[in-house]
Amino acid sequence: MTPSETEHLLSELDKIATAVGRTFPGLCEVVLHDLRDSLHTIRTIENNMSGRQPGDSATELGLARIQDPSFPAVLQNYANNFPDGRASKSTSIGIKDSDGNYIAALCLNVDVSLLSTLNHQLAALTRIDEQGTRVQESLRPKSLQEIRDFIARYAAERGQTPQALDAGATRALTRQLRDEGYMDIKKSVPTVSEAIGVSRATVYNYLKESTPNESATT
Repeated sequence: MTPSETEHLLSELDKIATAVGRTFPGLCEVVLHDLRDSLHTIRTIENNMSGRQPGDSATELGLARIQDPSFPAVLQNYANNFPDGRASKSTSIGIKDSDGNYIAALCLNVDVSLLSTLNHQLAALTRIDEQGTRVQESLRPKSLQEIRDFIARYAAERGQTPQALDAGATRALTRQLRDEGYMDIKKSVPTVSEAIGVSRATVYNYLKESTPNESATT
């Protein structure tokens, strides 16, 4: 494939990346990588949610694809994360030239944290409260994932995403997590910090405002 033919193919892929990204605003980031230069692979990025820019370098997956023509052409629905900690679901499609070499990759990164919040909102809407039930106790220790789920439910009940909560809500949330024993879990502070989009120091300050002699597990 000649350089002009390659450029024409990439230009056509530009259209696809832009169209798909604009079809799912705020939900799906679409990135077109030009794999001919591993140091500057990003050619087009639509609906930017990862903070990367055109001209940035390839990810580890992109480098692996550049180095190995036998690398799978399609990797679909694998777990990923945005830099701010939001969970994503990614798909990467490798594009080869007529000589069998990878020249591009079209990647989709779907923000599933928004869908998780919606799921918790629907759960809250359909919940049925049973009257007169006895308090139930569980001896199973709490986990970091339970902290994330607790935060998602808390935000959903207020019609928000975790990172959209204002300072008053995040302060109350942090104290509630402490009161229910979640802040005793190892690495609870960084988990809360990433989930609600504040610094670890801010989380510590929220905890110390009402309990100056207590400290959370880091």
